[in-house]
Amino acid sequence: MAKTEEEKALEIAQLMEDGKGLDVSVLDISELNSWTDFFVIVTVTSGPHWQGLYKSVKDYAAQNDMEIHQVYHKTSQGDEWNLVDLGTVVVHLMTKEAREFYDLEKLWHAGRKLR
Repeated sequence: MAKTEEEKALEIAQLMEDGKGLDVSVLDISELNSWTDFFVIVTVTSGPHWQGLYKSVKDYAAQNDMEIHQVYHKTSQGDEWNLVDLGTVVVHLMTKEAREFYDLEKLWHAGRKLR
């Protein structure tokens, strides 16, 4: 039986925790926009840390028929906020400072928090 997009988002969140990602949360924002259904938000501690977590996302995507549409670097150095677009799931790998500054959970507060 095929996994739902919600199950995939939660599995990616678990992978992020397994990879020592901090304060992992999942928001269902499917009712709030037309371009994605779930945000997985993760705090990373360094450039190598986000790269390792990105590799986990990439491997998961390959094993679960998900395509990475784009990896966006939201700062000039590329280490503060990296966004991995999987279509229905968008993974945000953010430093503590970027996460506090952008506060996506507050911005998307109308979404349903799954974890």
